[in-house]
Amino acid sequence: MSGKVISYLASLSYTHAQEVVFAREVVGLSELEYSLLISITGIGSIAGALVLSVLSERLSIRMMTITGLLLMAVGYVIYAFSWSFASIAGGFILLGFFNSFLNTGMSTFYQNNVPVELMGRVTSVFELGQSAFQVLFVLLLGAVADFFSLREAIVTAALLMLILSCVFCAFLWKPGREEAFVEES
Repeated sequence: MSGKVISYLASLSYTHAQEVVFAREVVGLSELEYSLLISITGIGSIAGALVLSVLSERLSIRMMTITGLLLMAVGYVIYAFSWSFASIAGGFILLGFFNSFLNTGMSTFYQNNVPVELMGRVTSVFELGQSAFQVLFVLLLGAVADFFSLREAIVTAALLMLILSCVFCAFLWKPGREEAFVEES
């Protein structure tokens, strides 16, 4: 397997480890229910991609990125406050649906703003930093969960994600940032 595939699978395992423990231990879902949640997230992602394919001509790269980031953060907040399969499924549907928007916006931004000859190096450095951050985040979340309840740790992390998403989106929306999001033909 390529390094990129291994890195992606490793990042999935960190994320899923947090989700599994929370869904199984705090919300009380069975293995089957958690497996269904993953499928529901995939269905949400496919639905988001279909909607995005219809709306892509009308949405700017910046709007896709901002919408995707904010509504994925909202999905995580719903997930963090969930108490049943139905409520956690709502959060996962939102996550899957708007993940398509965020990924499309960020990928297009990246392709338009990073020179082709540097893409490999920039991607490697970015993915290394992302992987290190994910490991540190999982360790920090685990340490916080030792002092407080797991729900409190997840809720705090989700609310922090929402706040940081709002700050980042405000930064992206500031006047003068339009030229970084110009559509390439």
